[in-house]
Amino acid sequence: MTRLLVVLVLAAVVGLFATLPASTVVPLLTLAVIVGLFASIWWLRRTGPASPDPSSPAVEAGRERIAHALRDALDRTPFGPHLAAEVWDALMQRPQGEGLIVEQHRDYCGHGLIHRGRGVILAEIQDGYDPGPHIATWTDRDDFISFFARQSDLTCSGWDPAEPVFHTEDPWRRNNQRLTRAVLRRFLRRGA
Repeated sequence: MTRLLVVLVLAAVVGLFATLPASTVVPLLTLAVIVGLFASIWWLRRTGPASPDPSSPAVEAGRERIAHALRDALDRTPFGPHLAAEVWDALMQRPQGEGLIVEQHRDYCGHGLIHRGRGVILAEIQDGYDPGPHIATWTDRDDFISFFARQSDLTCSGWDPAEPVFHTEDPWRRNNQRLTRAVLRRFLRRGA
């Protein structure tokens, strides 16, 4: 029924416009477009948002389910002393202030290991190169190897409360551009 009414109205409008001069038709069409836009906006506001509120409990629960699934998929195998020693040696070959940065782009870039002084710092990296406050510092090769030998993708992700150096309650920082076995190996492949 609604379609038939729309067709009849359109036919009447077309018939009316055919008898009017162009100087009258153009402003009327413009008015019709403007009224149509306002009507569309009014209708969308009346019917509510197309997507759920991002802060709703259902959306938050969905985010948490996804986060836990990603956490559960992380590798729990320790990096081991061999990989940790290779990373230390490669870092110490880098110029001062350079090292392993997970991602290099604007804003937050995750964790990085930077050659600083006679050791290595772990820091959050900003804007692709700028180490923020130090999270941890190692000046002794054996201490670094001992620490990183027991780490895994899971512990470095920030999920494991048993690893306070990396642990965070901030869901945005968890597993966000963090050190992983793949990142460490990629750094070693690129060479010091």
